[in-house]
Amino acid sequence: MSRFLKEKYNILEAYTPGEQPRDGEYIKLNTNESPFSPAPEVAQILKKSDIERLRLYCDPCSTELKASLASLYNLESENIFLSNGSDDILNFAMMAFSDKGAIFPDITYGFYPVFAELHGVEYEEIPLKADFTVDENDYISKDKLIFIANPNAPTGMELPLESIEKIIASNPDSVVVIDEAYVDFGGTSALPLISKYENLLVVRTYSKSRCMAGARLGYAFASKAIIEDLEKIKFSTNPYNINSLTAKLGVATVNSNDYYEAKCKEIISVREYTSEKLREMGFTVLSSKANFIFAKSDIIGGEELYLKLKERKILIRHFAKDRIKDFNRITIGTKEQMDIFLENIGEILKER
Repeated sequence: MSRFLKEKYNILEAYTPGEQPRDGEYIKLNTNESPFSPAPEVAQILKKSDIERLRLYCDPCSTELKASLASLYNLESENIFLSNGSDDILNFAMMAFSDKGAIFPDITYGFYPVFAELHGVEYEEIPLKADFTVDENDYISKDKLIFIANPNAPTGMELPLESIEKIIASNPDSVVVIDEAYVDFGGTSALPLISKYENLLVVRTYSKSRCMAGARLGYAFASKAIIEDLEKIKFSTNPYNINSLTAKLGVATVNSNDYYEAKCKEIISVREYTSEKLREMGFTVLSSKANFIFAKSDIIGGEELYLKLKERKILIRHFAKDRIKDFNRITIGTKEQMDIFLENIGEILKER
């Protein structure tokens, strides 16, 4: 770091992204990317794109994309916010709504504490229960900005909608952010509560179920007033943060919703298949509603398994945090990829 960096940033512990290797071909089961390509209609947009128009600024309001999402989810455009990936939205929420502090689980998406520290927000991390579930009672009447990833990461476990509603209802003077990055893989969305609670912000992404992690597109649902707050911050930082091509791809994705729903069902099926096979090998596998599973073995440690698979050109995600160091997060790939993964797991266990 240079001597010019503000002192308060010297102590930041930045978020660590999953490995993106450049040293050959891997089966990547570590970053929760989709194993499938975007819909054919999305590919057509890329082929037909008018490169000449890239010299012009994009629509800062992404009007067409907002209208498409509003139609899909039976909302008004004023209830939708768009940004450069859902991380941007989480960051804006921390900036906008955290005057009284923030609160979130101790085992969850790693960006929440990073954003809190970046903006100097006092925050509380509440331990998950022994079974790795969120206890709704820990968030009742906290009167702070609340972040709950549902389904949670890296566990993949879901907090029931009635519990989510209790939390929202008990914190009427604070915003509750429900981060639904993985909800399309069998979770239950809090979207129906938007019209009932003005303090609810539901955040989604195109990175997982919409097969567009590299396009960087996130969206959120909330009351008109909360959307206006987020728009104010966006237009005070980078109003053109969704490029023209990404916006077009976003519209084509909405128009191909049946394709993505079918792919989600396929991932759910492979997830259940993989979970069962791992349990047959003696693994503990948490119940997941995401496009990944969280699993541990009593035969081999989490870090050792991660390293042995990496030697075999298979990447999974290991976390060094003490409470979960025996677990690994395994993204669900295609059936063929998971069969290769399972075959290699079997060979590694035999070596033990």
